[in-house]
Amino acid sequence: MTDLSAETARNVPLVTDELIEHRVQAIVGRACARQVWMLFLDEGSVQMPLILPMANFPESPAAGNATRFAASVREIVDAIDAASVIFVWERYAGDLLTQADCAWAEQLHRACAAAGVVVRAQLLSHKRGVRWIAPEDYLVA
Repeated sequence: MTDLSAETARNVPLVTDELIEHRVQAIVGRACARQVWMLFLDEGSVQMPLILPMANFPESPAAGNATRFAASVREIVDAIDAASVIFVWERYAGDLLTQADCAWAEQLHRACAAAGVVVRAQLLSHKRGVRWIAPEDYLVA
């Protein structure tokens, strides 16, 4: 995983996209499996000590999958008093976004907004590293 110290995680707020991308690279790094990671930030943009990887999520966000996922994330956010969440989509393939990547990013973004969960960022962990997924990559009018 990483040699990131708890003290660094606790003392370096993730106030820029670049800092978030570097942190995700340090924690998740290159993909080796299909899963989604959740990192939580407090009101000061400091990473909280809870990091959740989730394997075996559905292939598609359709049929209410994204809504159910967002509801579960809402429960976690409330339980730990997080201000926002970072999603990292891990899959062992190239860095180009697939239709499935974009569908999950869009539907989860919308479902989280409806559930009152602030999504600070979404990133892709691929076989060569980590890349940012910008809203314009997945949001359609």
